[in-house]
Amino acid sequence: MLGPKQEAQAALFYEFSLEDHVPQDHLLRSIDRFVDLADIRCSCSAFV
Repeated sequence: MLGPKQEAQAALFYEFSLEDHVPQDHLLRSIDRFVDLADIRCSCSAFV
C-alpha cells in the first residue's frame, strides 16, 4: 500500500565551495602549501 502522498524530500546533494567559505587569511590555506593532497584530490575528482 502506497499511503498518502508525501511532500518532496529535501535535496540530498547541494553545491558547496570551500573557496567561498574559507577566508584568505585562514590557517588552513597556509598549511595547504606544504601538504600534498594530489592523491586525495584525484580520488575525489569523480564526485565534483
